[in-house]
Order: sequence, then structure tokens, then C-alpha cells
Amino acid sequence: MSSLSDLPDCEQQKTEYCNNKRRRSLENNHHNSDRLSKKIKGNQESNMTDTGTSKKNNFANLQSPNGVSKSASPLVANKPGSAKKLVIKNFEKPKLPENYQQETWGKLKEAVIAIQTSRSIHTSQEELYQAVENLCSHKMASQLYENLKNLCEQHVKSNVDQFLKDNMNNATFLKVMNDCWQAHCRQMIMIRSIFLYLDRTYVLQNASVASIWDLGLELFRIHIISNQLVQSRTVEGLLVLIGEERCGETVDRTLLKNLFRMLSDLQIYQETFEGRFLKATEELYASEGQRLMQEQEVPLYLRHVDKRLNEEWERLLYYLDHSTKKALIQTVERQLLGEHLSSILQKGLDQLLEENRISDLSLMYSLFSRVKDGLPELCSYFNQYIKKKGRVIVTNPEKDKTMVQELLDFKDQLDTVVIDCFHKNEKFVYSLKEAFEYFINQRPNKPAELIAKFVDSKLRAGNKEATEEELERLLDKIMVLFRFIHGKDVFEAFYKKDLAKRLLVGKSASVDAEKSMLSKLKQECGAAFTSKLEGMFKDMELSRELMLNFKQYLQNVSPSGNIDMTVNILTMGYWPTYQPMEVHMPHEMVQYQEIFKKFYLGKHSGRKLQWQPNLGHCVLRAEFPSGNKELQVSLFQALVLLLFNDGDQFSYEDIKQATSIEDGELRRTLQSLACGKARVVQKIPRGRDVEDKDKFEFNTDFTNRYFRIKINQIQMKETQEEQSTTQERVFQDRQYQIDAAIVRIMKMRKSLTHNLLITELYDQLKFPVKPADLKKRIESLIDRDYLERDKDNPNQYHYVA
Repeated sequence: MSSLSDLPDCEQQKTEYCNNKRRRSLENNHHNSDRLSKKIKGNQESNMTDTGTSKKNNFANLQSPNGVSKSASPLVANKPGSAKKLVIKNFEKPKLPENYQQETWGKLKEAVIAIQTSRSIHTSQEELYQAVENLCSHKMASQLYENLKNLCEQHVKSNVDQFLKDNMNNATFLKVMNDCWQAHCRQMIMIRSIFLYLDRTYVLQNASVASIWDLGLELFRIHIISNQLVQSRTVEGLLVLIGEERCGETVDRTLLKNLFRMLSDLQIYQETFEGRFLKATEELYASEGQRLMQEQEVPLYLRHVDKRLNEEWERLLYYLDHSTKKALIQTVERQLLGEHLSSILQKGLDQLLEENRISDLSLMYSLFSRVKDGLPELCSYFNQYIKKKGRVIVTNPEKDKTMVQELLDFKDQLDTVVIDCFHKNEKFVYSLKEAFEYFINQRPNKPAELIAKFVDSKLRAGNKEATEEELERLLDKIMVLFRFIHGKDVFEAFYKKDLAKRLLVGKSASVDAEKSMLSKLKQECGAAFTSKLEGMFKDMELSRELMLNFKQYLQNVSPSGNIDMTVNILTMGYWPTYQPMEVHMPHEMVQYQEIFKKFYLGKHSGRKLQWQPNLGHCVLRAEFPSGNKELQVSLFQALVLLLFNDGDQFSYEDIKQATSIEDGELRRTLQSLACGKARVVQKIPRGRDVEDKDKFEFNTDFTNRYFRIKINQIQMKETQEEQSTTQERVFQDRQYQIDAAIVRIMKMRKSLTHNLLITELYDQLKFPVKPADLKKRIESLIDRDYLERDKDNPNQYHYVA
């Protein structure tokens, strides 16, 4: 240590000496100054309390970690008022004994060997640590590191021989390897704790030198695991254990986990193991997939694939390196799923959908979503299945009676599959709609007609199958089917005809339900589509108001007879076209008709009334020996029954002449009276069909437990002739629409080729039409001088102004 006697006596010499000393200190030991300045700063304030005239200097003594004293340079005070200066002297390290390095390394070597051989260490760990620090402080770290490396290398090399024995099986070999690795790790941790100062100084200051832990890993990798035989047996043993586990056997997962961590720590996992493991995995599942696809049904196979994927996820979770995850899972998915997509779908999708196997379909969707092209393939086969089954439902005439209900059930089932199994995937939703639109229009017009009749059956009175809420939900489902139909005008025609019957006969189940359906149609197709239907409801409301006034009018007229007549005024354009029919009616009925005609024309001049007897219905009071009854019948049935007030028996010809009812209608009327459930008239001879020579008599033996009896009205059921008439009317309306569209387009374009005209017509027309039909309408317009052909080009049309 420096003393006060070393400093000059005079003030000037003292200052000069201090400045020179400070300059040399900064030049030679700049890094020492930086390192100790912070330590001395804490003592600076207490050491600077002397006045500037004081000649006495204070010293700050620092104790180093190894106990060697280090002296700080004196703090020198300048003259009063001048800045105070801090001077740092060079450190003077204590000299070590001549044999200190050899003796110290001997102790350290003994301790390392004791660790490697699992014996106790005689020297305390603090002393060993201090010894390492002393060697490092006196620039012996390089030799110390080299000595330690050589000592560890010798020990690692000595462990190789135990793995070269031929009498060990795989399990024993892997256990020995694990024990050796665990022991090596423990030893390197203990050795590093002793040589920690070396690791934190010399190693950090030399980038080319590996840390003590990395040194241990490198030695183990070079001398043990890089041995070709050792490495091969290790990898083979790991593959065997994993193979046994895949076959259902129980293996030591902790052992596997430790060994895979060893490979990862040694940074040889990908190089030595992963490639062979993925190849073995691919071979295993490729063979397994081919075999099980032939042996198992699709639901079982899908569950097996799911099980395999979960097993591999568990292996990744428990012992495999996370870097293998993507490649491993993709390998399993590709071999068990990707290679068999078409086979799985061809073999099992139809069955799963037919049996509505929701859980299996969910699993299929989940698995297919994991592989490339899985969902597009599933969506394509799903679409094909819908078209195939839907086409069978629609095109089979034998299923006409149940077609709509089957379509609704089919749609409900598929909606459930799309929502619950396919998670409302937009592609599957669109595919479902596209498939329904495709197959439902494979049979033109008929589905639209049957849907209209189905709605009629649900809205007709007597339908007590559903509550109002259920009926509303059913109408929503029917509207979904309605959207798929191209020929909506066919639906409109049949719906209007059936609605007219319900309104006129008073057989509508619910006015609210009727108006709700009308609102849905208006929302779907626009106001023009429902304008006539709304007009029908308006006519019925006006008729009710009109009849209230007519009742008051009758009180002043007082006609003969006891008839309660109700008349509905139907606007010609709103209602279906009905064939006019003239019949002979009793005098009382004719009188009431004339009274109403006078009443109505008195209120509305310039109008013409045309009676429609085929739409009328009556309630008759009948007297039978068994008791009086009220009979609900059609007007035609009423005309026949009223004849029996004047006689007990009439021939077919007599009835026809007296009523003037059209032949076919009269036969159906007599059949309903004499051959139905309520036989108020007897046919002679008995039989189902009405012949010209048949006779009819009043049935005096008629009995029925009800007072009001509804006679089956056969004319309410649609005849083939009515159906053909409705279809013909739709076809005629379409011709008018086509003509109007052609004229509209040509008036705007003035001149068009045939192909361009056809293209624009398809864009404008909202119903299915064939090119041949369009060509006929074009020819018709040419004949009527709306269009003309170009003289030079027959395929060019010009509009005739």
C-alpha cells in the first residue's frame, strides 16, 4: 500500500505529482478506473470533508471477493475554492506462492474426479470456488479451462465401453443410456458450480470458448452419442418402444421423455431421429390405412383415425420434441385421410346421411377439415347426394301425394346436418341451396303445383294438426321450397284457385294465417305477384258490407219463400276464370237473384253480373222418418235434392232435364249423394258409377247421429280437366309475357341478332322456357308485323315501328 511519506512536502510538488500520477493511471488502467469508480464513489463524500488547506489525505480500502486487499488512490484536496479531484492508483495484486497453480489444480482435479466417481469431496466448496477465482485473477484461466476440458473428456471417453456390449437388449440399453446421461448432467452441474467464476469471466470474454455446460454437452455428443453403433442402437430402441406403444403395449414414457430431451439438448434430434421416425410413421399408417379401409365400415374407420391422431398428440405432449408436431400430424392425416378421401365418401357418406348419423358426420367434417381438399371433396359429395335423392322424390309420380312433405323433412334433416355437423359453413349452405334448386326444377311445373296444393291443405278449415305457431313455422319452411321454384307463376295460378275455393266456401282455417302467407309471398315476389290475391280478400270484405245493406233492403221488399241468400261479388280480373254454366233453379231462388240484381245495379250502374252456380253452396233442412237434419251441400246437390219435394223417385234423364246440370257434373253430384258416406238418396241398381238408365229415390231409411251433416262435395276436389285448364291458362299467360318481353327489348334495341335476343329474354323472363318456345313467339310476332327479318341476314330482326 502507498503511504503518506511517498508524497512530496511542498504544495506545488504535491499537485504536480498527483497530476502525473492521475495521467499514468488513466493511460495504463483505464478499465480498472471505470470498474472501481462506482465502488469508491460511496466513500467519496466522507473522504472529502477536509478543507482545502489540509495536507492529510484519506484512503478508501476495498476488500475484493477473494479477500485480497486492494488500495484506492488517495483523495487529494486542492486549494480553497478549487474543484476536488479523485485520483485512482494502480492495483497491486498480491504475489502467489511458486507452486500455487499446481497445488490448486490438484485440489480441483481431486474434487472433479470425486464428483465423476460419486465420492465425497474433502475440500469445502467455498475454498474450491476461491481457488478458481484466484487462478482466474492471475491470468491462469486459459490453462485452468483446458485442464478441466481434458479431465472431463477423459471421463466421458471412459463411459463409451459400457454401450458396446452385445448382451444388452433394447430396453436395457436405453436404460443404461438414460442413467449415463442423467449422471453426466448431474456431474456437469456440480462441476460448473465450482468453476462458476471461470464460466462467468473467461468464458464470457472469449466468444470462441464454450461454456462449461455446453462443453459437457459437446463432449457427450462427440464421444458417446456420435458413436455409430451407440447412435444406431439408441434410435432403433426409441423407434421400437414407440412402435410397441402404437400397438397398444405399455412403455416407460419417462424413459422416452428423458432420452428425447437428451437428443434435443445435444441438438441431434432432427438429424438422427426425426427423419427415421417420420418415415416409420408414414409406412405404418400407409399400410394401416389401406388395410382398415377394406375391413371396416366408414364410421369405425373415422373413429379409428380420430383415436390415432389423439394418440400422436399425446406423444407430442409427453415426450416427443415439439418441432416434430407439424410433420407428424400431417403424416398421419395424409396417410389415414388424405389418401382415402374419395373412398371414404363413396363408401360411407350416403349411409351416414340416410341414417342421420349426426355424431359421425360431425367427426367426418372435423377430420376432413384437417387435410387439403378435404372440405371441398365433402361438399361436392354432399351436393351430389342431395341432387340424387331429391331427384328421386321429385321425378317419381307415385310420390306426388307425399312429395312436399318429404321435401320438407329432407330439408329439415339437411339443415340440421349443416348447422350441427358442418358448423354453418357458407360453402355447404350454398351447396345445399344450389342442389335443391337444381333437382326441384328437374320436373317443370309439377312441384310448384303440388306445393300450392300442400299449402291449401294446411290452410283449409278442419286442419287441426298444428297450432298457430306451428302453422306459421310450417309456412316459413314452405316458403323456402317456394324460393327454389323457377315457375312461380304455376304456383300462383294453383294457389289463387285454391284460395278462391277457401274464401268462397268459407273453409279457410284462419284469416290471420291466410294474410300471413300472403305477406310472405309479397315479400318474396313483390306487390305485383300478390295484387290479385289481395284483390280477392278485398272483394270478400266488400261483399260482407254489401250483404248487410242487402239484408236491410230485403226488409222493405218482403219476397216470398224462406231463403237466406248470401252473394259474393267477384271482380273478374282478380279471381280465377270460371266456365259459365246455366242451370234451372227453383222459382224462389230465381226471385231472390233478381231482387239482388236490381239492388246491386241500383247502387253500381254500368256493371254486369254473371252468376256462377258451380261456386254456390247451400244448407237444406230435411225431414227423415228418423228425425230432422240439416244438410250442407253444394248448389248442384241442393237442386237435385229439392226435386224430391215433388216426388220420391226420378230417373237420371228426369234429373238432367229438370236441372240442366252439365252431364259430367251431374254424374259426380249424384254419385256424392247416392254412393258416398251420407247416402240421402238411393241409386237403383246399386253401383259405384252413375249410368244413363239409373233411377234415384229418396232414402227414407237414412240415419245419422249428427244433426248437421256435410255431404261430400266431389266438385270441390280438383278434376283432371280443371288441372289441365289451370296449366293451359298459365301457359297462355307465359306466351303473353314472352311476347311483351320481345316487343319491349326490340323497341329499345331497334335491331338484334337471334342469339342476343334469346339471351336478353332469358335475363328478363322469370319462368323456365325452352329456346324452341321463344322461337315460336318470335315467328308469331313477325307474322303479326311487330318484327321483320333482315333481308340480307335471316338471323337479324328489326323492330317495326
